[in-house]
Amino acid sequence: MTDTRQVAVVTGGTRGVGAGIARGFLAAGVRVVICARRPPEVPVEAGGATAQFRPLDLHDARATRTFFRQVAADHGSVDALVNNAGGTPFGLLAETAPARQAKIIELNLLAPLHASLAAYDVMRAQRSGGSITMIGSVSGTRPSPGSGAYGAAKAGLENLARTMAVEWAPAVRVNTVVLGLARTESAHLHYGDEEGVARVAATVPLGRLADPADVGDACVFLASDRARYISGAALHLHGGGERPAFLDAAPVNH
Repeated sequence: MTDTRQVAVVTGGTRGVGAGIARGFLAAGVRVVICARRPPEVPVEAGGATAQFRPLDLHDARATRTFFRQVAADHGSVDALVNNAGGTPFGLLAETAPARQAKIIELNLLAPLHASLAAYDVMRAQRSGGSITMIGSVSGTRPSPGSGAYGAAKAGLENLARTMAVEWAPAVRVNTVVLGLARTESAHLHYGDEEGVARVAATVPLGRLADPADVGDACVFLASDRARYISGAALHLHGGGERPAFLDAAPVNH
């Protein structure tokens, strides 16, 4: 996507990974609309352009449909959607209230479903169709102690994307970025101080955590014509994954 007439919507695009995704599209010359319940503390800018913020509670399916229709009416189209909004606090399953677990699943699975349905209603009527990208997680591909409901939701999100890719083809392509460990302004909440971040980064084969810009580049690619034959795919953005624990435990020099 390099056409300034094109429009990308990034949910949760006000900070962290979402802001990095928004900046990636802005740098590519795309008009960007970001949404969240609260506005960004600082404008999200790149390439001499600023993302437009519009408030939206993604838990409200009716408001989400209205949001996408309004964006299309105001800008002429919705060419790309990145379902980035999500997250979870740490909490063991047996120590987390069922209502809290339900809210985590709602935010990380049902909200992207509603946003995708609303975007599809707009995209399917466009001559150029559109592209939807889910921001998944490695938590959905392996056991996820401390974030079980989140991992289950992300696993469901990747499966949902594959089904959408079949049902909505050829008008709309749907893919997933399976994100590994990322460094954002809230990294200390998960990994501790700089020493803790460095220790965690050392477990990644590429030697560092993902930067929000890395995610932005992947999303811009998947929404672009260079990915025109990619749909129903999962792009693993995890720096090589995680070193198997048995390699360090086994009494053999690896």
